[in-house]
Amino acid sequence: MTAAMQAAADQQDIDPRAFRDALGLYASGITVITGRDEQGPVGFTCQSFYSVSTDPPLISFSVMKTSTTYPRIRQTGRFAVNVLAHHQQGTSNQFARKGTEKWAGIRWGPTRTGNPVPEDTLMWLDCQIWAEHDAGDHDIVLGRVNEMRPTRGHALEPLLYFQGRYRHLHPDEAP
Repeated sequence: MTAAMQAAADQQDIDPRAFRDALGLYASGITVITGRDEQGPVGFTCQSFYSVSTDPPLISFSVMKTSTTYPRIRQTGRFAVNVLAHHQQGTSNQFARKGTEKWAGIRWGPTRTGNPVPEDTLMWLDCQIWAEHDAGDHDIVLGRVNEMRPTRGHALEPLLYFQGRYRHLHPDEAP
């Protein structure tokens, strides 16, 4: 028996709810992944976003295989990642819902490639799909960044998520 086979045999069954609760101890920012197809703008809230490479500039996010929004984005081959600011909790909630008009009341503009970007985000990245990888009940999507626009001149802070709740940064009060 190889070491890898022994390790697999020694694995415990992990309770999915306990696993989610444990991972909830990792604070993360909140993004909205957006795209536009022939029916109009689409998007979904995504917590699992991170940078991958600077040369070439690559990012990644994970999306549930049951998503009804991502297949529409996949067909276009491109998307935008929008990093939400601390005041955009309502935007996060709106894009997290299924079956609702996610863009109702959201002011937005297009990137050069036509991807919709909500106003007042901390930054956005316009990307093309670089690769996709199967990962259990999710797909891991790699995107190559073609254009970006960070917010300048604003004292905005990110919208954070920790232990199932939205959080905000607090200034360090240490001397």
